[in-house]
Amino acid sequence: MLKLEKITGRNIWDILKLSVYEAQQDFVASNDLSIIEAYTTITGNGYAFPFGIYEDDMPVGFLMIGFDTDDYWDNAPSIAKGNYNLWRLMIDKNHQKRGYGREAVKLALNFIKTFPCGKAEYCWLSYEPENEVASRLYRSFGFVETGEMDGEELIAILKL
Repeated sequence: MLKLEKITGRNIWDILKLSVYEAQQDFVASNDLSIIEAYTTITGNGYAFPFGIYEDDMPVGFLMIGFDTDDYWDNAPSIAKGNYNLWRLMIDKNHQKRGYGREAVKLALNFIKTFPCGKAEYCWLSYEPENEVASRLYRSFGFVETGEMDGEELIAILKL
């Protein structure tokens, strides 16, 4: 059964060993960079929830959820203010094509709907325009592209 586990001193090294295929590296930041971003967000008065994705006791991926903005996020998209963000999702190259990504998005949305940082109207995310797999996955959950960009990535939103 798939589950999310908070990143801790006990599991961080297992999560840092996970990676995607080389052809996918332009689509998602490495887990070490993501964990650094979570730390700097939290120390900048923001909210970040980094999770390992586990199939029973085996790490298969990484997921990170954010909320609102932090003190250092320049040029944040307007949708970020007061809303949740499915910030990162990666499934290790050795565990792809098993439905883990789809199940991880369900788990992420279930977590977000507990409103750990307070009520919000939307969950948003962004992805590279060339990442057709991500686009199909997120659309299947009801995410809709807004036409806005976060840097070079397309923004899609889901009403909570």
